Amino acid sequence: MEDDIYHVVREPEFTALFMLGADDSAETVEDVDAELRLPDGTRWSASFMTLGAIETVMNRWGETGEYGGGVFFQCSDLVIVPEGGVAAMVEAFRAIVAEGPQGTLGNLE
Repeated sequence: MEDDIYHVVREPEFTALFMLGADDSAETVEDVDAELRLPDGTRWSASFMTLGAIETVMNRWGETGEYGGGVFFQCSDLVIVPEGGVAAMVEAFRAIVAEGPQGTLGNLE
């Protein structure tokens, strides 16, 4: 069932579920929410964005007046990646898992 809803990547150390939108491509997505599931049953959240995606959001907020007119950006489980695409995000998850997700990702328990 989860494969129908999410773009799922399974590795020995974790399973990653990416919530791609209808217009998103796994190869180029720059702004996507994801869930990291570890073998011990813990679940963690990540909001992946590139710097370009953050700039796009802040510029839009500058026009709409949201979030102080775009003068700040805040996201509790933000993970900034240098390039778009699920592959770059999986690489980030590998590094996060190696160092431990506590303090970087949001705990979903």
